[in-house]
Amino acid sequence: MNSKSTIEVKKANNESNMTLIRRFSRRVQEAGIVRTVKSQRYNERAPSKLDRKTSALNRLKRGKEIERLKKLGKWVEQTKGARR
Repeated sequence: MNSKSTIEVKKANNESNMTLIRRFSRRVQEAGIVRTVKSQRYNERAPSKLDRKTSALNRLKRGKEIERLKKLGKWVEQTKGARR
């Protein structure tokens, strides 16, 4: 949901600032803007095709480099729980 809402509130002649803020807050709440923003807060976008391809190529390159280092005897496998 990428629709943008604009809430406009104009101050009346004899209206206090607090009343104006209260009226604005009520309009925002009625529009459901805060609810939609909170629901989207932790949702991550799916990676694009280019990002997926790039990460796949990087994984392949890293794997080839590890294989090369293993053949040369320069790669030390770390076991789980091993201290650094």
